[in-house]
Amino acid sequence: MPKLTEMAQSSSRTASSRSGAAASGWDGRRVGITGAGGELGRALTRCFRERGAHVVALSHRPEPSERDASAGPHSWVRWSCGEEDALDATLRDLDLLVLNHGINPGGDQCPDSLSLAIEVNAMSHWRLLQRFEQLHSITATGSKPPELWVNTSEAEIQPALSPAYELSKRLIGQLVSLRWSAPAKERNGLPRLRKLVLGPFRSDLNPIGVMSASFVANQILRQADMGLPLIVVTPNPITWVVMPFTELGRLIYNRIFRVSHPDP
Repeated sequence: MPKLTEMAQSSSRTASSRSGAAASGWDGRRVGITGAGGELGRALTRCFRERGAHVVALSHRPEPSERDASAGPHSWVRWSCGEEDALDATLRDLDLLVLNHGINPGGDQCPDSLSLAIEVNAMSHWRLLQRFEQLHSITATGSKPPELWVNTSEAEIQPALSPAYELSKRLIGQLVSLRWSAPAKERNGLPRLRKLVLGPFRSDLNPIGVMSASFVANQILRQADMGLPLIVVTPNPITWVVMPFTELGRLIYNRIFRVSHPDP
């Protein structure tokens, strides 16, 4: 009897999970996550899989010898910063790309560490953003538009006890803001762009984070399901207030001084 009860509860949870997946709109969609081997990458993978998505891990790490068949990524693609073009075939098949990879050099401010942080945390994201936009510039009529999410961190506007990390995150954050400020006719037909502004969560980069990666991942998807372009997950009330005004100020500034030239 206990066994039958356990099976019934399991079946109920599975049905509920499938129902939630269909309701959230991720069922059957292909999701690529960079930094998939990190704490947040693994948590996002679990959340998307619970909602029925097909998850592709994009990581500089080698594929693990053992992967969780029920909660891990369906496939694993290894890549390196600077080789973004090699991912075209993978990016073309994705419905959503989550740019989540990064490094934190801490207090290291030597030129090599600064260059590496800018390359990994900002320029690599920027190149992948452009590649994904180019590959998905035309979407099929009636299909759900592809999406592109960029994890910039609240280091955009708050100290992170790492000057190199802050500098690189502010750079990619402002680049995303520039893309947001493009005229509607220019953004028409491009993937939907969302920014993830996340507070401190526990990970290899930040072992003293106050939030769990699972909590952050669930909050990200919940706000995405609500249709929010600016997704903020942090216990810091300052970020919740300052970040929207920062984006508004950037939008006004970028629109005032915008000069567009056609791509060669």
